[in-house]
Amino acid sequence: MGTTTRYTVSLDELGPVEVSVAGCGDGDGQPFLLLHGGAGPQSVTGFAEKFAAAHDVRVLVPTHPGFGGTERPEALTSVSGLATLYDALLDHLALTDVTVIGNSIGGWITAEIALLKSPRVSGIVLIDAVGIEVPGHPVADFFALSMDEVFGLTFHNPEPFRIDPTTLPPAAQAIAAGNRTAIAVYAGSAMADPTLAARLASLEIPTLVLWGESDGIVDIDYGHAYAAAIPGAQFHLLPETGHSPQLETPDQVIHAIWDSTDTDSATLTR
Repeated sequence: MGTTTRYTVSLDELGPVEVSVAGCGDGDGQPFLLLHGGAGPQSVTGFAEKFAAAHDVRVLVPTHPGFGGTERPEALTSVSGLATLYDALLDHLALTDVTVIGNSIGGWITAEIALLKSPRVSGIVLIDAVGIEVPGHPVADFFALSMDEVFGLTFHNPEPFRIDPTTLPPAAQAIAAGNRTAIAVYAGSAMADPTLAARLASLEIPTLVLWGESDGIVDIDYGHAYAAAIPGAQFHLLPETGHSPQLETPDQVIHAIWDSTDTDSATLTR
């Protein structure tokens, strides 16, 4: 996955925060910030490489502090805090015309980034995002599920992805445990903010909501509610895929992102 660079970003509330960012693709290409979900950065790096190669774009994949064996500042405890961190990272890198893409918790972070209304961000893509409350359609309780059950709910066809965590090397098991702790800190057990859906009504940014038709973590009705909360958002259902389309059907995701157009204003991609 290209090169990985560690940046130190200063935040008023937290002071300096170190964030690790992997990059691939054309350094002069259109920039995309790709945010991973609870499975960690490895759940999006393969997609990043495939997307960059397909369209000569620049894709940046940060590791949320606390994931992948990285350190998390004690005071960094919320999704909104991560959004502020990445908003400052875009300033630090002086990037413009950035499309932010996020899966699952990464989608929630993406929504919070959009609400910061940085002029550096020109569009967002939410892939099976969590974060809103939808009556009758809760996010599956990840912490009450076995990993085997998680795989079953995450994928349309879980067999190619299913692993036994107890067979992993100790270092990998430690990283997985750290990821789980980080999810709990940032998102809580409900993986939702009761204020988010109402706040999304203020957005005026090209938005694409992608949803796997077989998602057992957040169902299709939840996805439609997410799109309905954002004025002008496009909703696109992905067949034969689950909660992590960038892993299961990456070509579908690339085509949907690249072909998406807001005919009333700007395109998500150029």
